[in-house]
Amino acid sequence: MSIPLAIQDFLNQTGRPYRAFHHRPAYTAQEEAAVTHIPGKLWAKTVVCLADNEPVLAVLPAHYRLDLDKLRQLAGASMLRLARESEISGMYPDCETGAMPPFGPLFGERVFVDESLTRGSELVFNAGTHADAVRMSFDDFQAVTSPTIGVFGRSPAQPRTGH
Repeated sequence: MSIPLAIQDFLNQTGRPYRAFHHRPAYTAQEEAAVTHIPGKLWAKTVVCLADNEPVLAVLPAHYRLDLDKLRQLAGASMLRLARESEISGMYPDCETGAMPPFGPLFGERVFVDESLTRGSELVFNAGTHADAVRMSFDDFQAVTSPTIGVFGRSPAQPRTGH
């Protein structure tokens, strides 16, 4: 398998440097980080949510959990929920379900990045398949996606807040 053409074209049109690579198939962000020997804090997982029925991409470290209430507030939405797998497959037809890259502009979607990812100089993330990834600098990723940055992820060591 290789990176879907739409994603390759999007990356090439940005003019920003990136490195695509193939790895052993894996199906969760933590597994992908492990099989590629990349720290989980650098592997950016993409979580598709619906904010007032508008698809948005939440990007956070592989080992973090998403705080839906904090993301809802950041998105300025009255309602926010995780997208169902059946909804996701129709939104990203060129991608394997669960392997979409965090390129909101490619899909006409807003991107939200957890602040913890801004501490590293680079990110690695899915490239449309469960066996392909992209590595790029955080600055280039930010220039390409114009994300909203905020705190909406929780590391496993952090206690739950709220309800």
